[in-house]
Amino acid sequence: MTKIAYIFPGQGSQSVGMGKDLCSNFPVAKKVFEEADDTLGFSLSEICFAGTAEDLALTANTQPAILTTSIAAYRAMESEGFAQPDFVAGHSLGEYSALVAAGAMSFADAIKTVRKRGEYMQDAVPAGVGAMAAILGLPLETIEIACEEAAEGQVCSPANINSPSQIVIAGNAEAVDRACELLKERGAKRAIKLNVSAPFHCALMLPAQEKLAEDLQGINFQDLTFPIIENVSAEKNTQGERVKTALMEQVSKPVRWAQSVENLIIEGIETFIEVGAGKILSGLVRQINRDVRSLNVENSESLKNSLESLRNLGGLGSREIK
Repeated sequence: MTKIAYIFPGQGSQSVGMGKDLCSNFPVAKKVFEEADDTLGFSLSEICFAGTAEDLALTANTQPAILTTSIAAYRAMESEGFAQPDFVAGHSLGEYSALVAAGAMSFADAIKTVRKRGEYMQDAVPAGVGAMAAILGLPLETIEIACEEAAEGQVCSPANINSPSQIVIAGNAEAVDRACELLKERGAKRAIKLNVSAPFHCALMLPAQEKLAEDLQGINFQDLTFPIIENVSAEKNTQGERVKTALMEQVSKPVRWAQSVENLIIEGIETFIEVGAGKILSGLVRQINRDVRSLNVENSESLKNSLESLRNLGGLGSREIK
């Protein structure tokens, strides 16, 4: 039987209409969106299903929207006979979705927390002060050296170590621009400035981290039903008491996604299922290792296709296929 990891996307996977098909076809998914609306006190479902791209791009909306879509997809998968995963992991914000799936925190706690997380991250750095850029085709060590040289007293560092060929840097806008020029001179295939609302996962996010730490203190985290590979350490965890620290630290530290996927493969994972909007993580998994299998569930059609693929692989365990 194939070993499976469920992976949960973060910011950047959002699109208007996400989750609508799931709600139309799976009552359990509809209940997730209804709980999100009730918990937040406004219609997040309306923003997801029929809002403007501009509304959805506001990070205080984006974060709860992606979380809700991922958990709606996960609940639909449970209702249709998918077995529990052997591991979970989530990219940045997606770590919250993974923790809800693993039973470490309630959906209500998660959605309230990520709404505030989005506000804190947005408020931490004035518009235009920070920036992020994707660097393609250079190793991490070369990028780290260039960021140190480009900082010149400002902040500039790797933020998302996504794959061997894709690393995102973040920091003060001027420092990121200097790093991009240095990296192009040193052989980067591309250095692409990203259209983001804040410079995530760098030291400029420390004010947001401090505020979020207070909120996390008020949450009762449970031990995980199945292990997670953390963003900050890329190591396995099943202990609820460790979750609080990991979520706090990931605000200002890099997401070690490439190492996380590599460690999942070392653990024997053969099939990755991306749960939620888009296929960004599936693409990164293929960049990291083409020998493993990537599936995704974002709507009723992809759920049906993934279920059929798992049945053919014997990846559903003893659970009945509906």
